[in-house]
Amino acid sequence: MESLKLLLTSAGITAEFIAHISRDMSANTDVPVLPQGAGYGVVIGIGLFFSAFMIILTAVQARYTGFSPKSAEEFNSASRSVKPGLIASGIVSAWTWAATLLQSSAVAYKYGISGPWWYGAGATVQVLLFAQLAAKLKLNAPRAHTWLEIVAARWGTVAHFVFMFFGLATNIIVSSMLILGGSATVTSLTGMNTLAACFLIPLGVAIYVVVGGMRATLLCDYTHTTVLFIIIFVFIFTVYGTSSKIGSPARMHDLLAAAAAQNPVPGNAHGSYLTMRSKNGLIFGVINVIGNFATVFQDQAYWQRAIASRPASCVKAYLIGGLAWFAIPFMFATTLGLSAVALRGDPAMKVLSPADVSAGLPAPSAAAALLGKGGAAALLVVLFLAVTSATSAELIAVSSILTFDVYKKYFNPKATEQQILWVSHASVALFAIVMGLLGLIFFYIGVSLGWLYEFMGVILGSAVVPIALCVTWKKANKWGCIIGAITGLCCGVIAWLVTTSALNGGVLNVTTTGGDEEMLAGNLASIGVGGIVACVTSYIWPENFDWDITRAINSPLHPTELPSHSPKPSSVDYEDEKKDPTAADAVSVASRGPEVLASDDELDPVMLNKAFKFAAWSSIILLIVLLLVIPLPLFFAHTVFGKRGYEAWVVIGMIWAFASAFTVIIYPLWESQKELGDIIRGMIKDMFSPGSGKYSNSRPSRPSKA
Repeated sequence: MESLKLLLTSAGITAEFIAHISRDMSANTDVPVLPQGAGYGVVIGIGLFFSAFMIILTAVQARYTGFSPKSAEEFNSASRSVKPGLIASGIVSAWTWAATLLQSSAVAYKYGISGPWWYGAGATVQVLLFAQLAAKLKLNAPRAHTWLEIVAARWGTVAHFVFMFFGLATNIIVSSMLILGGSATVTSLTGMNTLAACFLIPLGVAIYVVVGGMRATLLCDYTHTTVLFIIIFVFIFTVYGTSSKIGSPARMHDLLAAAAAQNPVPGNAHGSYLTMRSKNGLIFGVINVIGNFATVFQDQAYWQRAIASRPASCVKAYLIGGLAWFAIPFMFATTLGLSAVALRGDPAMKVLSPADVSAGLPAPSAAAALLGKGGAAALLVVLFLAVTSATSAELIAVSSILTFDVYKKYFNPKATEQQILWVSHASVALFAIVMGLLGLIFFYIGVSLGWLYEFMGVILGSAVVPIALCVTWKKANKWGCIIGAITGLCCGVIAWLVTTSALNGGVLNVTTTGGDEEMLAGNLASIGVGGIVACVTSYIWPENFDWDITRAINSPLHPTELPSHSPKPSSVDYEDEKKDPTAADAVSVASRGPEVLASDDELDPVMLNKAFKFAAWSSIILLIVLLLVIPLPLFFAHTVFGKRGYEAWVVIGMIWAFASAFTVIIYPLWESQKELGDIIRGMIKDMFSPGSGKYSNSRPSRPSKA
């Protein structure tokens, strides 16, 4: 804890502020007792600390490697050269929202051990399945900057505008949840003005994104993920090892059993917190699965990481990232969410109202009760890092859409690299301001984080299947997918409102529309209707799309631009592994830029098809295991864990968390050891002979793909 306090102090957070956090979290009052200056210290201090850190790393990268953020390709896609470990770390960081920590603990508090499982599994399978889309992206559109470029090239302007609505709506909702959760947490703990919190949170993030682009975002993700796991392990070992209030899984079991005896959980087997037989937990799981399909498949942030990754390893990155991320909400909620239940009645534990639970207060309340000022401060830091890392992903994602799908496509098709770079920078700054406005709007209209989290599937779910078909299936029907997305949206909203009216006597407000059954109806109708319409129309009226059209996106020389003496690219069937891979591209290699040369040797269609098949089998098997094989037998068996069963449950979670930490913290360093060595040698050379360590294009070796 002393090192944590030192970090906080260096970021401008005083000892008085840390002490105030503990008193506020343990006090049974909603009146903030911290000075507003403490809130500004957190938001500005830590925010600018990481901004400065990332700017320094970006300067080191530009000096000692072959990659410079002054290149538009490097700024938006990290030159498509990032290795799987760093991509996996970026996926974990971008997928860890404030809701990941707060909402997962809230459902653990409400439903028991089923809540963390359904939250973790329900948001992991989408990342695993996205590995298939990543493989198809590299196969069918290896030079695209956004997934919307594929839609435009395949289906034209109408489809481009329709799915751009869904894409930007996804970014808007995700960004709103980030700022809403982050500002509400800082405001409730410090008394900081909500207006200031909403606008200052994305400020520091926008600074390093503008300076460093996509690679700076990934480096920041790695840093945040490292700190995140360290603090999670502090809580795990405290709760299940050293705490005088709990101290072991067996003691936690006894406390949860006693809590259920006093206040049984409605819909749970025997009213227990120690069972997967939870009706409301299962309903939440279904909502969670549907809603998160939308926020992964339609969020440019995840496509951006697939685009930035090396073709040979993009599938591995998403499988590793998805499995590693599962441990975060599962063990965080199993630790702090259940601790909030176990510590009811403890003098240091805040009495939580239903509104407090909806706002995500079980985790911070338990942290303060367990570790006092150190626990509350640690939780505040980890929440702030979760918000800022996901914010950086959203900023660069929206910037790419506005740059390539709006500015370059409709306003300046012949934009120069400098113009593209300028628009990218301006888009980051613009959306940072928009994020603040969004958080403020939802705050003042009274929409909570939990409500928005369950609602996102109603609005976004209908486009999930059409988008997946667009990238993976050449028979997908254009108008069927467009109509499916629009019809599914309408049906989802209608089903949500009709169900709300029927179950609440015609009363429609924020409270009634946020019920589990109401949200479930809207989510199911949205994704179901959209998927059925798209698939049925594509089966009855199949198209036969030529993938060469999307493979030509952003090629250095399009077929129409080839000189008269150059042969035109032949139509190559990449989906037939028996075809000759060497015929994949007839454009002369000598005419291509360095970034294309860096990845062409990995665009072998046979290899990418094998990667897709591996992604398909592995992701589907993992989906079946996480959503069916493990939870459903426990659900139908009405199993209530005894002490040994709960101990095994926790130990397995700990092992998973350690394996996750290794893959996203140690593995990225190991795979980049050569590149790190080159940077260190360059810095040492500069120390003894200024200027001698700077990277030069005249070096015999090619730029490293760090």
